[in-house]
Amino acid sequence: MGETKYIFVTGGVASSLGKGIMSSSIGKLLQARGYKVTIQKFDPYINIDPGTLNPYEHGECYVTVDGHEADLDLGHYERFLGIQTTKANNITTGRIYKSVIDKERRGDYLGKTIQVIPHITDEIKRNVKLLGNKYKFDFVITEIGGTVGDIESLPYLESIRQLKWELGRDALCVHLTYVPFLAAAKELKTKPTQHSVKELQSLGVQPDIIVLRAEHELNANIRKKVALFCNVEESAVVQSVDLSTIYEVPLKMQEQGLDETILRKMGLPIGEKPELGPWKEFLKRRVSAKEVVTIALVGKYVELQDAYKSILESLSQAATYNDHKLKIEYVQSEALTNENVEEKLGHVDGVVICPGFGQRGIEGKFVAAKYTREHNKPTFGICLGMQCMAIEFARNVLGYADANSREMDEKTPHNVIDIMEEQKSITNMGGTMRLGAYECIINKNSKTFEAYHSEHIQERHRHRYEFNNEYKAEFEKHGMACVGINPESDLVEIIEIPALKWYIGTQFHPEYSSTVLHPHPLFLSFIKAAISK
Repeated sequence: MGETKYIFVTGGVASSLGKGIMSSSIGKLLQARGYKVTIQKFDPYINIDPGTLNPYEHGECYVTVDGHEADLDLGHYERFLGIQTTKANNITTGRIYKSVIDKERRGDYLGKTIQVIPHITDEIKRNVKLLGNKYKFDFVITEIGGTVGDIESLPYLESIRQLKWELGRDALCVHLTYVPFLAAAKELKTKPTQHSVKELQSLGVQPDIIVLRAEHELNANIRKKVALFCNVEESAVVQSVDLSTIYEVPLKMQEQGLDETILRKMGLPIGEKPELGPWKEFLKRRVSAKEVVTIALVGKYVELQDAYKSILESLSQAATYNDHKLKIEYVQSEALTNENVEEKLGHVDGVVICPGFGQRGIEGKFVAAKYTREHNKPTFGICLGMQCMAIEFARNVLGYADANSREMDEKTPHNVIDIMEEQKSITNMGGTMRLGAYECIINKNSKTFEAYHSEHIQERHRHRYEFNNEYKAEFEKHGMACVGINPESDLVEIIEIPALKWYIGTQFHPEYSSTVLHPHPLFLSFIKAAISK
């Protein structure tokens, strides 16, 4: 195709409008036309990465195959496009400034005064173009976090201004704004969008396409008004109304010719409209499913769904491919006790014991693991969830009432979960865990192997603590099998109880590698077991 094309996605009026979903949808439509596409997210906070952020602040921390702790939108990029992202796909202001300061300390700037312009903006521009220059993508879509008008976003918007001048038709800006509906007046109001675009224009950036987020359908007059006041073509104003699922968004954008508008504005041939057959088939199965499978999520962040975003999407995808609708029941692990566990979990089809860190809510996870084990209810433990399954088994089957993880009790005499050797000398919190994709060998005589149909797998990790192999023989003697082992470190990756219907825990995070067109085999197997109860 020649030179890489760059698409910038900005947001206005309000945050959480779905820039990540819009970026993913644009990427999906261009990918369906045969282009090589990737998406990156620029976050305007000063943290180096989201790894040290509380889920209440930021939602899920996503992990890439190369071990980078990333923004949760990268999960959308991977699920929609079926690609693997890396450290280069998520940049924060903290990383930008750290890179510039490190260069200044080395003397790379030869004594010059370091300023936001040009040094910070040059570093931003270098990172924007890195993926295109290094990996030769046809399109690099860059989502700018935050909202136009935020002081934190100014260097990014200035960088877009410069790049649009430098790249000409090879750069394009898509601006996503909100059109509120005033119930008292029974009217949709475009004035916030006009002000948002005016703010963007005042920074020297003219949006090429405007996407209007709204709860109600927008008529042609509204779109015409936005086009007139915001200096864009009528065909370049599209609407994005609320839908039953985020996976419908690419089709709605295609209906309005968003991908065609992008190609036309960038001087590329339009060509045939992609069929998106497998994607439409997925949506058809999702809509036509009549039966419901009910899964309980046991965790301490259940009031914030973004904390378990990838798990929720993986379960949803697996339910669709099992021709069922998914119903999630959120169970706060802090409030789960032996007295109320029957009420909370007795009626559900399956239970996921969620990942996390720290002591809070841990006892409730032990309660859940014990109840589902004793009642033979399909159970999926992920990361800390898997560790909780092991600790509960040690307490109530092996008879070690004080068994625990060193994370929760440093002095426990039965440390069935212990800190990893390479983690013992680490004092910094950020980016120091076992992160990224690692190999695992699966026992062929296991339910896990039946799910994967493969002996060799690779999955992503994010943890500091591990199953203590000193207890391995005792666990297996009493019925809990260690069926997945890392060939290099001998780390136990997967545990299961073969005598039960489906009781599996993974030290890794399988939810990170489940996509719309390739749902994860463990989630498929888990949902299938939950359905067949």
